[in-house]
Amino acid sequence: MDNQETDSSLLTQMRDGDVAAFQRLYQRHQGPIYRYALMRCGQTALAADVVQDVFMGLLSKSYRYDAGLGSLQNFLFGVARNLLLKQDQAERRHQSLPGYSDEDGEEVLMSETTEPADVIFHQQMTEHVRQAVSVLRPHYRDVIILYELQELSYAEIAVICDIDIGTVRSRLSRARAAILQYSERLGWRPDAAAKTGTQR
Repeated sequence: MDNQETDSSLLTQMRDGDVAAFQRLYQRHQGPIYRYALMRCGQTALAADVVQDVFMGLLSKSYRYDAGLGSLQNFLFGVARNLLLKQDQAERRHQSLPGYSDEDGEEVLMSETTEPADVIFHQQMTEHVRQAVSVLRPHYRDVIILYELQELSYAEIAVICDIDIGTVRSRLSRARAAILQYSERLGWRPDAAAKTGTQR
């Protein structure tokens, strides 16, 4: 893969019928999108389906990318998130973590049917933390996965999730606190979940 080829250049070639350009875009972005989808839904088959839908939509021009609104990768994260939100709406089953609610009085955790994702969330995170993340409510899961796993900035996450930066900060803080509380209840010590850092 030629790292000097920009996404915009490859998109132009793809739209002109260059299959190899599409393949290079796929190779460049498939991994991050799959890891996000897998951590987000916890199911390998569904994550693979989401990746396929994202790239087939890009190829068929079902999803219109505007380079003026941000990077292609962030656009693809946004498409994947929207597909997963539709899946969430189809399920609509949640249980709560006792004693921890969000700003609207809604429990931050948990999805009762989600299994821990079989993927490394962060090199420093334990399997227990990955399990806790997998049962966060979807809008908290989005923010913490994009921040911790994909290492995106608050501003990028705000665009992908269509929320303001203040909401990104709030959701990230609440997700970390919920993970920490959930883990402590079970006697775990998720150091990464409690970590603090400078704003990206």
